[in-house]
Amino acid sequence: MVKNMDKINDKTIIDILSREKCITDEQRKKIFINADKIKRNLKQVHAVNINGEGKEIEHPVTMIDVVASLRYPYSKNVSGFLDEEEIVKIVASHLKYPFKKIDPLKLELDLVTKTIPHLFALKHLVVPISASNNRLEVVMHNPSDREIIEDLKRVTSMDIKAYMGTKQDILKIVREFFGFKISITAAQNQIARPGLDLGNLEQYTNLSSINELHSNDAHIKNAVDYLFHYAFDQRASDIHIEPRRKETLIRMRIDGVLHTIYSLPKTLHPAITSRIKALSRLDIAEKRKPQDGRIKLAQGSRDAEIRVSTIPVAFGEKTVLRILDPGVIFQDIQNLGFSVNDIDIYKKFINNTYGIILVTGPTGSGKSTTLYSTLGKISSSEKNITTVEDPIEMVHEEFNQIAVQPAVGITFSSIIRYILRQDPDIIMIGEMRDQETAENGIQAALTGHLVFSTLHTNDAPSSITRLVNLGIKPYLIAESVIGIIAQRLVRKICPYCEKEFYPEDELLIAIGADIEKAKSKYGSKIKLKQGSGCTKCRGTGYLGRIGIFEVMEINKEMRQIIGEKSEVNTILIRKKAVQNGMSSLRNDAIDKMFKGITTINEVARITDL
Repeated sequence: MVKNMDKINDKTIIDILSREKCITDEQRKKIFINADKIKRNLKQVHAVNINGEGKEIEHPVTMIDVVASLRYPYSKNVSGFLDEEEIVKIVASHLKYPFKKIDPLKLELDLVTKTIPHLFALKHLVVPISASNNRLEVVMHNPSDREIIEDLKRVTSMDIKAYMGTKQDILKIVREFFGFKISITAAQNQIARPGLDLGNLEQYTNLSSINELHSNDAHIKNAVDYLFHYAFDQRASDIHIEPRRKETLIRMRIDGVLHTIYSLPKTLHPAITSRIKALSRLDIAEKRKPQDGRIKLAQGSRDAEIRVSTIPVAFGEKTVLRILDPGVIFQDIQNLGFSVNDIDIYKKFINNTYGIILVTGPTGSGKSTTLYSTLGKISSSEKNITTVEDPIEMVHEEFNQIAVQPAVGITFSSIIRYILRQDPDIIMIGEMRDQETAENGIQAALTGHLVFSTLHTNDAPSSITRLVNLGIKPYLIAESVIGIIAQRLVRKICPYCEKEFYPEDELLIAIGADIEKAKSKYGSKIKLKQGSGCTKCRGTGYLGRIGIFEVMEINKEMRQIIGEKSEVNTILIRKKAVQNGMSSLRNDAIDKMFKGITTINEVARITDL
């Protein structure tokens, strides 16, 4: 076994991969024949600005890079091919070096950027990840390079614990963290003295600094750009910029959970806020009132919409940015999470030419994704689709989208009568908030239009009660509503670290599972899955989210129950819906649990057990 990676040549790396049966003998021969040509194509030169001076760093292309670029099939990897991470894991294991996948969310900005110089980190591909008890943990591409480790010891006066990591991970962290830190530090240095914070309610008589950093400063622009790139890379759905007494926190929501990303100097908060306001065309001077705006950014080959909301809080203006990715908002409805039975019923709903379809659930339950995905599926050149939204979530050129603007008289209730004069086929009303909106929506459905809308209710049957409480007559509901969908989002088990286990029957009974039915379907010994936690899912055991649904069809029997009585009986409606085949949110979640999509804990969390 090779003990020093400095002595490892291309042949040695290929020998390791061959010995581990990652590549075949034929692939091995082709690699050596084409290696020189591939290396020329993979030449890696990185431009970097160090203290105002431009430098170029070239990293040697190794056989790890060559093999990774060929994307050979590899069944042991979830991705299905032999990528750089898998190769480095195999080489590290062979050489007895611990492998580390870097989690950006667990890194401290100052630790990464202040422990070792920028040029040293980039040139030698090394990133500090932890420091405690006089020991510094680092991730290196070559942990056997004793010279680098000795240099680290001298610079830091600490013992070094080295892990092996991928070149791409290390380069990404170095570029992003040092780039962000350089922008923040440069912006700070341009402030002659600490800016006085007028937004802090604890301060009564302060004068603003004449040297306050401008939102158009290049360093602030770069810092905000880094935030956006980081959010896209981490699949964040929201960015929170929160002013505190002495600092500004940057937090991001990933898979429904908020993570603290950065802690920034408070003096930079006004400039960062102003930069975001300028991008979203908000009033930079207005700091006392909430404001809403939007930004459109290029995300790779496609555009992303960012919805911006600012609101005054105790220590300044808090800004929340909702990231709307077209790839998430517009999906094939088959991939949203509907069961086979539910998708058939839902397709029957949307193939109607008139009637109301309601999508219900709390904020953040995926209603917008369901509606946009549905409109995207049924849109065509033969149909006139008009939406009225508050605000417009995602601009789509095939829809006629209207934003609610109460200041000029455009509300959900008032605009519908004008929409009806525009010869619509399909109307989407953002939310039925009041009696007038609901009445106008019902009138549109009864006059031959297909209407989509949302309600904030806990389940499908209670939507009927909600409409009655808004002042709608039960017989009108029975005549106009053709279907109601309630939904939530559950986290999916991480495919990279999933493992099977056998739950106790008592645990399954506690969440409402039908044990006998489950055993007849899945066997006497029920197996479930859960994530053990890995670098891909940041130790959570979850990666991504999927919808759970409750699809209630308003058929002839349901219309009789709803329309024949002056008062609506939600319990009776639910009972009849279940008899007609409706699966509750809880049962749909349990079904996904048995199929290994989500966990028993998610079922309990989402369905309020």
